[in-house]
Amino acid sequence: MNKRAKKILFKSKKQVYGDMLGDNSSMFQGEGFEFAELREYVYGDDVRKIDWKTTAKLSKPYVKIYKEERELNIVVASMLNGSTYFGTVKQKSEVIEELVGLLGFISIKNGDLFTNSIFADKLYHISKPSKKFFSVHKAVEFITEFEPMGKDGNFDLMTQTLYNRIKKKSLMFIISDFVGDIDLRVLAKKHDVVALIIRDKFEENPQALGSLRLVDMDNKNSYEGDIDSGAVKRYKEALHNNDEKLYVEFKKLGIRFTKIYTDEIPAVKLAKLFL
Repeated sequence: MNKRAKKILFKSKKQVYGDMLGDNSSMFQGEGFEFAELREYVYGDDVRKIDWKTTAKLSKPYVKIYKEERELNIVVASMLNGSTYFGTVKQKSEVIEELVGLLGFISIKNGDLFTNSIFADKLYHISKPSKKFFSVHKAVEFITEFEPMGKDGNFDLMTQTLYNRIKKKSLMFIISDFVGDIDLRVLAKKHDVVALIIRDKFEENPQALGSLRLVDMDNKNSYEGDIDSGAVKRYKEALHNNDEKLYVEFKKLGIRFTKIYTDEIPAVKLAKLFL
């Protein structure tokens, strides 16, 4: 096993089994699995489980009750196209590596099944569901050795592959920088989907840098251009519109999401997402 994989595994395991995530070991449990019945709201119920349609009809708050499953199927799908090979603090791909380790160890600690998959222009890896530490070790080792440079991101292939191959309803984490047209409707109908958006602050707030030669990380083509204030403004507007469209779609589909920057601690953002 390479040194980087060993470092990530040690750090992730310490965070999951130590103080940082140790008190949140069951944070994946009981969200949207096996609907059982509706009953009238009582003080102390989770307000997120209120059925607003029924509440409006009967003029009384009602909540959805779910059967508690003994285990969940946790699926982690990472989109490692060329754009993840970027970062000013650390590369976005490095943040993804850490998240895979964290989600894997949390799954094992909870006694849940863990499945890991890697996509770019095609499916590069998908593991069998497992509750063993070895599955997390292999997932982190594989992703640290993966080369994203020169690979486009094919989200249509990712969604169709996961829809066809993951039969059991799952808690599915999609990890990507989420730039471009991305449609998760098919997956959201079948699974509980969580989107982890990985970004670098510089790519959201770049500065005018003048004349430069740039390289497209997805295809390795180089371009010469003038990165003036006008170009920066147009770029920022386009990225803002991309994200606004993304957030509206996520909220409509009931997809939980958070943005994790390269200068942040992934474990902290995960804990806040599920509190």
